Amino acid sequence: MKSITTIAAAAAVAASAVPASAEITLKLSHYLPAVHGIQTDFIVPWTEQVSQCTNGEVKFEISPGGTQLGNVAKQQEQVLAGVVDIAHGLTGAPRGRFPRTSLIEMPFLSRDAGSATHALWSLYPTELKDEYKGLKVLALHAHNGGLLHTNGKHVETMEDMKGLRIRTPSPAVSEMLTYLGATPQALPPGEVYENLQRHVVDGTVFPWDPVKSFGLNEVLTDHLDAGFYTVSFFFVMNQKKYDNLPENVRKCIDDASGDNLVPKFADWWNKWDDAGKAEAEAAGHRITVVSEEERARWREALAPMLTKYLETAKTEGVSDPDALYKAFQDKVAEYEAAHPAK
Repeated sequence: MKSITTIAAAAAVAASAVPASAEITLKLSHYLPAVHGIQTDFIVPWTEQVSQCTNGEVKFEISPGGTQLGNVAKQQEQVLAGVVDIAHGLTGAPRGRFPRTSLIEMPFLSRDAGSATHALWSLYPTELKDEYKGLKVLALHAHNGGLLHTNGKHVETMEDMKGLRIRTPSPAVSEMLTYLGATPQALPPGEVYENLQRHVVDGTVFPWDPVKSFGLNEVLTDHLDAGFYTVSFFFVMNQKKYDNLPENVRKCIDDASGDNLVPKFADWWNKWDDAGKAEAEAAGHRITVVSEEERARWREALAPMLTKYLETAKTEGVSDPDALYKAFQDKVAEYEAAHPAK
């Protein structure tokens, strides 16, 4: 009769001869609703592309906004800690983690998602990479020029903004609003609806698309098309997790990301914004475009803010913010020269 030890050893050998399941499950989180284009047009197709490329070896668990892992302020720390493997988040939430990247959010620096995204991705290898230690950067991007949306308050000029409580998405936008006479209120996107409805805030700054995806047209009446700022985003993976994946999986992730992914954001943002604007028009809202004369006044009023912000960036570790800002300007101009406004 064989000993128990011998039987156990034989079983272990037999088990080792059976190949273990090759399936890999990666956790991915972001802070927007599951119905938002970030998930439906970008993240889900991206995961499907990677899964198909690996012949089903890789699967994904997606946690959007509203879930335990969907907190906007925790996307970077979650992926660094390995709580999730991949995350999409705002570079300005919370402040101070990406001071170099956040310079793209300066007033009137870019007109649209295409130019801002091009500038970010072009400068990532040489100017921004050090901010992403421990992270495999899959994409950086930005949204189209933001608007001011209000509930019962019509705004056309700086004077109309005086004293208005406006929800802000980032430190740079907060400073802009302050210099324009408004009182910035920091709120996560998911809390804007309730605060507009209860008149805790008078308005919010967003591009058109979140207005639709968060249902805000129900609690808004006026929209000022100013195009005076943008907000930047990261799409990153835990570097150690990436490094430990099989070579074929890493290649599939690379092929779906970077230069093959970044150029898609311009058309995506246009599509998402068109839907938000169309909904506001159908609701009979008042949409006002900032005049060129008023835009010039805003630029003049915001000039001291830019100077101050660049000085503050030095205290946050940006060695030469003026040179970096100029580099962003040059990359934006490069894109605009190749893609003239229609």
